[in-house]
Amino acid sequence: MISDQCLLHVMFLRARKCISIFFVEFQMHFARDYSGTAWIHSLVDCTTMLCAPLGSLIGNHLSCRVAVILGGFLASIGLVLSSFATSLEYLYLSLGVLTGLGFALCYTPAIAMVGVYFCERKALAYGIAMSGSGIGTFVLAPVVQLLIEHYSWRGALLILGGLVSNLCVCGALLRPIALREREAYPLPVNSECGCGASPQGAVGPELERPPQPGEQRCLQPLQEYQFLLMPNFLALAGSFLFLASGCSLPFVYLVPYALDVGVSHHHAAFLMSILGVIDIVGNVTFGWLTDRRCLKQYRSVCYMFAVGMEGLCCFLVPLLRTFALLVPFSVLYGYFDGAYVALIPVVTSDVVGTRYLSSALGVVYFLHAFPYLVSPPIGGWLVDTTGTYTATFLLSGFALLSSALLLATVTAVRHCQAIPRNRPGKDRTREKCEAQQPDFMTTNKDLLIRNPATL
Repeated sequence: MISDQCLLHVMFLRARKCISIFFVEFQMHFARDYSGTAWIHSLVDCTTMLCAPLGSLIGNHLSCRVAVILGGFLASIGLVLSSFATSLEYLYLSLGVLTGLGFALCYTPAIAMVGVYFCERKALAYGIAMSGSGIGTFVLAPVVQLLIEHYSWRGALLILGGLVSNLCVCGALLRPIALREREAYPLPVNSECGCGASPQGAVGPELERPPQPGEQRCLQPLQEYQFLLMPNFLALAGSFLFLASGCSLPFVYLVPYALDVGVSHHHAAFLMSILGVIDIVGNVTFGWLTDRRCLKQYRSVCYMFAVGMEGLCCFLVPLLRTFALLVPFSVLYGYFDGAYVALIPVVTSDVVGTRYLSSALGVVYFLHAFPYLVSPPIGGWLVDTTGTYTATFLLSGFALLSSALLLATVTAVRHCQAIPRNRPGKDRTREKCEAQQPDFMTTNKDLLIRNPATL
């Protein structure tokens, strides 16, 4: 299962991130400004996240296998069609919308299945599975650059489309999980999809009486999204909005910024490779650390720390103007990027539970859609207006720090509110215990009245 997830993230997640390597090629070929070219990357990210609930829906009601195979087919077709692009608007539809839709159908089901398969060491499992994204960045970034140099950007997109078609094979390898529960409990369970249903859920009280067909159709959509009323999930959702506003900008503008300060094309692409390798370390080490008994209850704190450190790294980018100085940025940013990416589904699962994980992840990634859509063009507009990348990276750092500070503030407020609630409870318990203790004078007086011989 873990190997399947690694392959999925190699083929898809970092294939999406490597689209930023085409940024300069598109800009030069179509003679467009930064803002117009940035819409391609923003549309890919936006469509992927906007249609994430659709991937959850297909995964829950058909199977994760069907969702990933269909998504791989659409993503491959989108990349192949993009190789024949005649305008930037053509790429908006083929690469931005069609490929993004294919990635969306793959993303949520693939991530949700890990949470269903693993319970005890969930963070480590997510870390190992998502380490495939770092491997993909390390391998694909220089490979895509070489393909562009030898076959132009059109040939590189065509070959990348064939590579992404292997998502269909990876989707076919996703094995069912609910077979044992179906044999033990003859209830209507989808045997090919582990998404949205945990092994523990098959014996829960809610499955003691199977709902009637009409009742099931009415209540199932509402039950899948009950977590939307949880205050903790609403705070987490607000944090994700700020996170999505800042996390995509370094991936879009790191290579153009490196080229702008005089770094060669190969070294600029190598920065993405370094980021990908360290991303693997962040995935695995943070996953392992947050599964330790001493840190397991502080996963949200670890998540806030990782996001905050990413924001601080972005604030330092305008001071880094050589390849030797940009390497430490790639190392630090890649490490904390891998850390928080591995913790997003874990923190979400801790808040909503395994039963709602697939639907919750669909909503979480849906919240990324609008920030992913507008932040790269805004960053490009800042570059066009100011003539430098300073404002773009400062915007990214501010958004990431705001994400961490918002979640930290809400957590601190809820903790402070819980303290006064506990104190009256202790006082009432003390009063109850004192009321149960006999009064010495009253008891002696009653004894004297009842038994005068004691005088």
